[in-house]
Formats: sequence, C-alpha cells, structure tokens
Amino acid sequence: MSDIAGKPGETGADALCDTLLANDVDVCFANPGTSEMHFVAALDRKQQMRCVLGLFEGVVTGAADGYARMAEKPAATLLHTGPGMANALANMHNARRAFSPMVNVVGDHASYHLPMDAALTSDIDSLARPMSQYVRRIAGADDVSPATAEAVTHAMRAPGGVSTLILPADAAWGTAPQTAPVKAQLRNPTAADPARVAEAVKLLKSGGKTVLLLTGRALRADALETANAVAAATGATILAQQANARMERGAGIVPINRVPYPIDQAIAALADVDNLILVGAKSPVTFFAYPGKPSTPLPEGCNVTTLADPGDDLPGALQALAEALNAKPAPIPAAPAIPDLASGPLTPETIAITVGHRLPENAIICDESVTSGRDFFRFTWGAAKHDWLQLTGGAIGVGLPLSVGAAIACPDRKVVNLQADGSAMYTNQALWTMAREQLDICVVIFSNQRYAILHGELKGVGAGEAGKNARRMLDFDEPALNWVQMANAMGVEAARAETAEGFTDLFEKATKTKGPFLIEAMI
Repeated sequence: MSDIAGKPGETGADALCDTLLANDVDVCFANPGTSEMHFVAALDRKQQMRCVLGLFEGVVTGAADGYARMAEKPAATLLHTGPGMANALANMHNARRAFSPMVNVVGDHASYHLPMDAALTSDIDSLARPMSQYVRRIAGADDVSPATAEAVTHAMRAPGGVSTLILPADAAWGTAPQTAPVKAQLRNPTAADPARVAEAVKLLKSGGKTVLLLTGRALRADALETANAVAAATGATILAQQANARMERGAGIVPINRVPYPIDQAIAALADVDNLILVGAKSPVTFFAYPGKPSTPLPEGCNVTTLADPGDDLPGALQALAEALNAKPAPIPAAPAIPDLASGPLTPETIAITVGHRLPENAIICDESVTSGRDFFRFTWGAAKHDWLQLTGGAIGVGLPLSVGAAIACPDRKVVNLQADGSAMYTNQALWTMAREQLDICVVIFSNQRYAILHGELKGVGAGEAGKNARRMLDFDEPALNWVQMANAMGVEAARAETAEGFTDLFEKATKTKGPFLIEAMI
C-alpha cells in the first residue's frame, strides 16, 4: 500500500489528464467527490482542459453524449464512485445506443481501502459493464496512461462507444512514470463488402418494393444524395430508422422520413415492403410488446439483408452500391411546403410550423419532445439547414443535457431543445449549467403537465383509460410545474407562451438572442 502522493505534475492523475489531452480529449463534464480530488487538482493544473460542472450525473453523461454527436470525438466525464455512476447510467445507455464516443472516469476508494467496505464501496465494474463497450480498472499509477489510451481507442473505434475507466484514489495520487503520454490506436471504418453490395443490387433489381433503411453517417447530406441516386435509379424508398443519433436536414438536403414509433403506423408504413436493405440500421422492432400484435412491423416474408454494419463506412457502402448500379446523381425531391404561421390556440402543430419558418440557419435541434413532437418532421423538411439529434435509447431525461453538450461542441450554432416537460424533470439541473456556461440554447418546454406518452401506452397495451389512481401516477398538474420560475431560479431567462402568436414572438426573440432562453409552451 502507498499513501504518499506524488508531486504536482508527477501523479497518476496528471498522467490521466496528459493522456486525454494528447488524444484530443479536451472537455471534461464533471460531478466529482472526495475520491477524485487528486484528479480535480490535476485538472486545475491543465488549463487546456475545459471543465464543465453538472449538478447531477445524468446531466454529465447526457452532455458528453451531445458533445460527441456534434464534435465527433469523445469528452471525458468525471463521476464519483459506484453511486455517482449509477446516477449516470440512463444517459450512458442512450449514448451506447447512439454509438457516441465517451470516456468515463469513475473514482473509487484507494485499493487498500476497498476491503474495509466503507459506505460508498460497490462493484463499479459490474455496474458499468452493461452500459459500456469497454471497462478497465486502473491497476496503479504506472497503468494510468496505457489504460486511458486504450479507453480512447475503444471509444473511437467505429461506430463509437462508451468506455469506462475506474480510477482508484491511490492510482490518482501515486507517482507516475515521467514518460510521454500513450497515444490511442485509431483505425478507419471497414470498407464495403463486395458480396453484400452484390446482394443489395440483386434485391434492388428484383422488381419488389425495396426500402433502404439508413442511420448513422448515412444520414449526412452527401450520403443522402447518394442514397437518393440509388432510389431514383431503382424505384427504391429511402427511410431512416425510428431513432437516430444525428440527421442532417432542411432546405437543399434530401428529405427522409423515419419508421414511425406507434406500432400500427409502423406496420402500415412497411406493409407492402418486399425487401429491406440495412445501411448501418437495425431491422425494425416494436418499442414494446403489445398483446396480439407482432414484435416487428415488417410483413411476413420480407427479405432483410445488410449492406453495411454500424461500424462500416456507411457513405462508402452507399457509394459502392450506386456505382454497381451505375446510378447517377438525381434531383433532390422538393420538400413539402410549410403551412403559414398560425394564430390562435397553441398546439404542437402550431409550434412545429413556427420552428419550420423561424429556425436559424445551421441550428442544432435536440429532440426529446416525445409525444408532442412526433409529427414535427413534416413541418421542418423545408426549414433552414440543421442537424436533428434524437433520444436514441428510450431512457428519458437526455434532451436538456444533450443540448448542453451540443452547444459546447458547436459554440457558433444555435441549439434548439424541443423538450417534453415530464422528461425535463429528470435532468432539469442542466438549466443551471446552461446559465453558468452561457450556452446559446433555446429550450422549448411542451407543458401538458402529464406523461402523455404513458396515457397512450395505457390504451396501446389494452389496459384501458386512466382512472383516478392511474392519473395520480401519470399526471403532474397538482401542483402544476412552473418552468418560468424554475428556469429563473437557475439563472436562465424564461417566458410563457399560451397562444400561437405569443410563441412565435418568443421563439424569434430566443433565436436572435445569444445565451440560454426557455419558453414554457402551454399546450
């Protein structure tokens, strides 16, 4: 056992910081505790690292997810022992489903203190494993740099993933070798498989209705143009999977719809599909099991084949497919016209119309509108060019922190968070981080004062309408939440909109003003 801390600049914690920086990881979202104080001290000595405090660990990992989706590289997170990481697990799950690169640093007791079974002792390794692609417990100060480089390697390995490092306190304060930081071993995505390309060509020429199901980098503008060329040459349909980490959308970009969330709509949308070609996507399954309904919306007998796996070069696979078909660039289909700005009652539809008309150029939309925003796509295909980030893993509470991370990754772009009120309550602490960092975010809270999605699911599973006890579990209108007061209390300017015209005025103000602004939309 060693309880002698190395000199500043020579500790394992310093080696960890140096190795992260040497591998271009220069943002740390943090919620530290006692076990991590030597890492905090090392971060204090490394001014190249931007340290961002989240007041709840779910904010920390959700922000790291949003950062990774836009920066296309990992941020570090700093979490305090097993309970701290347990608070972070839901948004680690969403990041894992998004294939977001992330390097979690979880502090633990000194190795010699673990047998004492102190109050915060837990099996961090087992807690981390289900939500992480890679887990490594650092063996000592001399293992810090190799372990950190290996964590970055796994986080950045296509298509991206969550790495979790467990840092015992004595590894952080112990004296580290004075050697150059270890570099991560990065590699390019896998090229298209000619056999898979040939099989896709065969299906596209078979005469049946064929859908190319896209996700990941296949949803960037250039890749969508290639997919559009394939569709124009073959009569195929291009479609995005239901939830996607990032989509490029708006005027001048090929419009593409998603597989619907509601099971009956998904079944109807795919009812006559003969062939499904997966481009990084997963074959569709229903979000939940429903009595008497199938677990996949695909019709019986549909042929499913994979052109490219998530870790493959998805734009390259589409290009190889286009070349095999001799498909030429095709005109971009016209986006549906956005209806005129509405007046009168405020509804999800009138909000969507305003966003379609008034979205700033090159904005980033972080969408956790859940039920209220399901129909937003048809009003925003023709909006100004933007990126659209979705809830990928179904664990609610990601929208506000996702916006924090996206804004830090892209400080020159306006971020618009479309946010359900119930989900926002899981991580409302993110508002404080927005204020502290003065992030350029417009938060739109869909305030229906209920878990509207669960009212729908109660019917969907055949359990009937909500009675008194069910409403006590699904509604939160007694007392009603006041988002203007909550935002103000955390330093964010806010206002309430109760009409379509009022919302349009507030949205224009928010998108033309730098810094965080929250609109409570009473729908």
